[in-house]
Amino acid sequence: MTEQTEGVTHPLKGVFDLGRAEWRSAAAGGDIEVAFVDELIGMRNAHDPDGPVLVFTPGEWEAFLSGAKDGEFDPTELDLPLPEGSRAGSG
Repeated sequence: MTEQTEGVTHPLKGVFDLGRAEWRSAAAGGDIEVAFVDELIGMRNAHDPDGPVLVFTPGEWEAFLSGAKDGEFDPTELDLPLPEGSRAGSG
């Protein structure tokens, strides 16, 4: 796996230093990796570590987690088609 070493700069969030990021995924593995650097949280596709990184403030991260826990992004609850290769009811 390669590691990004450059920083990502956002005008409102500042610099997210990817060189200091320690990417973690769920114990069972998974498609998403998360890193906590200073006051920012990064999220990326584990299968594309050189790809884009979503950067969240703590407040945005809490809102995201709350929405995920409440099923806000659950395609079965939203009556949306499941992405190819996904399993209904997993997670």
